[in-house]
Amino acid sequence: MAMAPSNSGFLLLDGELNVLASNDPALQILCFPSEASRIKQPKTLLADRIRTTLIDHKHRDRKAFVNEFQSGKRRYVCKTFQVTSNGNSYVHPVFAVLLERTASGSLNYSELSERFGLTQRECETVGYLLQGLTSKEIATRMNISPNTVKAFLRLVMVKMKVSTRSGIAGKITGHRSSP
Repeated sequence: MAMAPSNSGFLLLDGELNVLASNDPALQILCFPSEASRIKQPKTLLADRIRTTLIDHKHRDRKAFVNEFQSGKRRYVCKTFQVTSNGNSYVHPVFAVLLERTASGSLNYSELSERFGLTQRECETVGYLLQGLTSKEIATRMNISPNTVKAFLRLVMVKMKVSTRSGIAGKITGHRSSP
């Protein structure tokens, strides 16, 4: 079965954040405004951009990736997964990083946080909820338990004064369309 070409960037990184593999969209996203085909040393450029753009420097004690970033005028979501083999972690960590462009009018975490008093993790949970993910899928993406996801969603519901998951989406959708 042939797969459709993707505009999503993909990176496979070792524990020291060196590029083991990448696709062309990842290079295009991270080297913007330069043209990817003109880059003489793509692995060197990617290594630099990973460290300056994708690493969340607020967490100095560990390698933490940002949840979203901007390249030119486009916003991207950065989803990171620690790769395991048959359920066991590799001796040295390996990370798969997916870079996906967000739709225009997408969720602005800082605005959401300010408007409803949500924490960064609550905003992240809401973002995944709006993508249609289940609690279990959200838990996997955030590397937490499904019960913790449910607790975040209950706190969000209280703060937004709604009683359902769809109420969260409705409140945000209504907020986006308001002047």
